[in-house]
Amino acid sequence: MSHSAPGRPPARPLSQTDRTRHRRLREQGSLDRSDLDTILAAGFVCHLGVTVDGNPLVIPTVFGSDGTSLYFHGSVAGRSLVASPTAEVCVTVTHIDGLVLARSVFEHGVNYRSAMIFGIPRLVTDPEEKWAGLRCLTEQATPGQWDYARQPTRKELAATALLALSLDEASVKIRTGAPDDADTPDAELGLWAGVLPLRAHWGDLEPDPTLPAHITAPPHLTNRQGVSAFPS
Repeated sequence: MSHSAPGRPPARPLSQTDRTRHRRLREQGSLDRSDLDTILAAGFVCHLGVTVDGNPLVIPTVFGSDGTSLYFHGSVAGRSLVASPTAEVCVTVTHIDGLVLARSVFEHGVNYRSAMIFGIPRLVTDPEEKWAGLRCLTEQATPGQWDYARQPTRKELAATALLALSLDEASVKIRTGAPDDADTPDAELGLWAGVLPLRAHWGDLEPDPTLPAHITAPPHLTNRQGVSAFPS
């Protein structure tokens, strides 16, 4: 799958490894690095898969991406990652765009955008990178909030573990469009088929009940009301 427009430079390819190679539903796979960047930029929650004491564990957590690394709080994985410099992980980010409803249940599906990143995360110790990584994480979820809210103190930074995962090994899959059974015998059943889209938008702000009446929300928050939460 390629999303490059005519006349534009060729898309940057994703590296292919045994873990990222598309073996099933290859037509939904993408090797375009820009698709990975777009999927990550559209979200702020990932699922971190890691082994803890020999048992699999999948943890939802917020993340930020600077186009080179994925940053997330080390506290979500506790001792399993912070104390283990060789822990392999798999991070997934998925956006659901709709249900694909065919004439038969067997052909039902989901329109989605998904990325999987593999590797060994590293503990960020450089103060400048740590500051930049935490800013990246905060701004990915709420653009404008880092400069608006109080920023971390030295004590808070020291108490925070930040992990960085390289984007060098990643796999991307995307499905769009209608059901695939229009040219099968099921098309003669006289049943409705199509897509039930899923749209998520930011709602109205809900002030802290203890907030003084004269304190109003900043523009970077009010401007997000009604805006798509996970743009494609």
